[in-house]
Amino acid sequence: MVSSKSRAVDIRRLLLSFLLLAAGAAGSGQVHYSVPEEAKHGTFVGRIAQDLGLEVAELVPRLFRVASKGRGDLLEVNLQNGILFVNSRIDREELCGRNAECSIHLEVIVDRPLQVFHVEVEVKDINDNPPIFPMAVKTIRFHESRLLDSRFPLEGASDADIGVNALLSYKLSSSEFFFLDVQTNDELSQSLSLVLRKSLDREETAEVNLLLVATDGGKPELTGTVQLLIKVLDVNDNEPTFDQSVYKVQLLENTANGTLVIKLNSSDADEGSNSEIMYSFSSDVPPTITTKFKIDPSSGEIRTKGQLDYEEMKSYEIQVIAYDNGTPSMSGHCKITVKLVDINDNTPEISITSLSLPIPEDAPLGTVIALITVSDRDTGANGQVICTLNLHNPFKLVSTFKNYYSLVLDSSLDRERVANYEVIVTARDRGSPSLSATASVSVDVADVNDNAPTFAQPEYTVFVKENNPPGCHIFTVSARDADAQENALVSYSLVERRVGERALSSYVSVHAESGKVYALQPLDHEELELLQFQVSARDAGVPPLGSNVTLQVFVLDENDNAPALLPPGPGGVAGAVSQLVARSVGAGHVVAKVRAVDADSGYNAWLSYELQAAAGAARSPFRVGLYTGEISTTRALDEADAPRQRLLVLVKDHGEPALTATATVLLSLEDSGQAPKASSRASTGAAGAEAALVDVNVYLIVAICAVSSLFVLTLLLYTALRCSAPPSEGACRPGKPRLVCSSAVGSWSYSQQRRQRVCSGEGPPKTDLMAFSPSLPAGPISADGEEHPDVDADIPAIVSNF
Repeated sequence: MVSSKSRAVDIRRLLLSFLLLAAGAAGSGQVHYSVPEEAKHGTFVGRIAQDLGLEVAELVPRLFRVASKGRGDLLEVNLQNGILFVNSRIDREELCGRNAECSIHLEVIVDRPLQVFHVEVEVKDINDNPPIFPMAVKTIRFHESRLLDSRFPLEGASDADIGVNALLSYKLSSSEFFFLDVQTNDELSQSLSLVLRKSLDREETAEVNLLLVATDGGKPELTGTVQLLIKVLDVNDNEPTFDQSVYKVQLLENTANGTLVIKLNSSDADEGSNSEIMYSFSSDVPPTITTKFKIDPSSGEIRTKGQLDYEEMKSYEIQVIAYDNGTPSMSGHCKITVKLVDINDNTPEISITSLSLPIPEDAPLGTVIALITVSDRDTGANGQVICTLNLHNPFKLVSTFKNYYSLVLDSSLDRERVANYEVIVTARDRGSPSLSATASVSVDVADVNDNAPTFAQPEYTVFVKENNPPGCHIFTVSARDADAQENALVSYSLVERRVGERALSSYVSVHAESGKVYALQPLDHEELELLQFQVSARDAGVPPLGSNVTLQVFVLDENDNAPALLPPGPGGVAGAVSQLVARSVGAGHVVAKVRAVDADSGYNAWLSYELQAAAGAARSPFRVGLYTGEISTTRALDEADAPRQRLLVLVKDHGEPALTATATVLLSLEDSGQAPKASSRASTGAAGAEAALVDVNVYLIVAICAVSSLFVLTLLLYTALRCSAPPSEGACRPGKPRLVCSSAVGSWSYSQQRRQRVCSGEGPPKTDLMAFSPSLPAGPISADGEEHPDVDADIPAIVSNF
């Protein structure tokens, strides 16, 4: 039957296993086992797979492996059952010396997914080392005059084990003269003294042989022995004595040279020269004592000699002899234990090697740039070093081994943004106060040709007046390349194409280095309104990179064309109009029309008509439409009017300066006696004029509709091309409408500039269509008081070449 105590133990074990499993599943806890040293091969240590929360079946597929720092062969894991067992002999004293704690740290790694666990196996001490004395036989000299209870210090035994296994007890063989006095200083330190219990008489007993046995506290017990050979001297009866047999002193390692360590005080009960005491180090002290300490033979002061260094030696044990001047001289002994206290007096040291510089800006992530080694000569927290980098740089430190790091690339580089990084490595220890050291690495980023030349805008609009001088500079393109050296050396060239029947290079050129664009010949607005082309910028990298920019060169119109008069009909002469007019026509009747066109555009092609009055002539019964050119009567004709009317019409454009043309209109008035014929001719002329006017209106309406449809279609195609792809060579673009005024008091309308001749230059030249809705002066007022408007006041003035 299981006892309650066994149940409690089982419950505690289950709880411990549960906690270990939880810690293992998190991937950050520790599993702790213990195993006695000297355990045989195959000794069970623990169910490591179960305790880490891993299935035994997944150990092999997940690449379960165990790594130990320099102790990889001591422990092993059976992958078939997940049990950790002893693989080879474990000697705790070899592993950890006399340290109170001794553990083997295992790092358990499984992949898919990656998990890392830390396992600590504590090595339990067993009593496998017997006590050992410094020597097998020790000779001790006692004067026969020594008083009872006189003491002689003995060196104790040492045991390589720890804890109770190193807890020694001593036993001295039976003697009538001596007994052993053991005084415990601390947990494991004891002072042994051989005490005289009976006076010695050299004549009776010259030597005494004793056996000192040291027994440890292990199970089973182990022992060590030393033979004590006591020689009795027949001289000076009193020896110098110290007030303490062991002195303990602590010194900071930065103690100055010559600092007093301790002043020994011993006394001798004798008188005269037998009580004069001198001090010296024991003859068997090592050189490390004599090089670091000195003793004053007279005063017994022990002082430092030179500089102490905790990293060189952590503690010193100094054996001191005090001897008197008696014959023979008698001596006393004491031991001074000097423990050095470590201070954080060593800054970390940084070593940077194997630099791979400069680093190309297209280097992949993880590229190793430098190897960094840090060290600190201090111990404990004073010697634990943390290595960091300065902020805002694309690198990181990767720990490859204890105090070994790799400086690797952590994010992408861009030389155009940052061309050099000053990487500062800081190593800081955990001392108080903390000490740190820095080292800097200048990392230059090498340029690669990864940036094409770029223009500030995808396209530029340039305005050039027509009739420019040949070779004039019209614009400068400039592209910037963010790369360096030859990768940023930009050259310019035209993207050659055809403009109508001619090559683009016959119109413009670009300087390869400066990017200046020149017009090679005078441009004519009437021939070419818009010249659109591309300039290419290319760098000198390998391979070269380039980009294009579009230039739209608008040729601005100048008033370089005077109005041109058109003949009134077949067989007519331009600038002369001859017409028969019946005297019976009423006011507002159209009797003739002057037609003119202007090869310019916009304001420069906007024509107005004025009737020039002859000097001294009476008021003419005719007037001309300001924008229509139609000549109409202002009143009813009568007999007083001359039968021959010669009208001079001035045609003027709105350019600066304005250009003009003059048209002569001859009107023959038929009197009432010839009414039938005149009426016939007049009616025929009027009918012909009306028919011609109707035909012209029909043609004009058709032309306006056709041009408007063509404009809308062109606008839609242009918008679609702009949204879907970059503008192609030779693409025609509609110009921005220009707002013009039809008269000083009239309405505003838009004049769409000509675009059908842009870019290609193919086909006959076509002028634009301008429609105005002028506000004409009011017509004459009739007798009934009503105003008679002009017959063609609402007919738009059309200026067109078809």
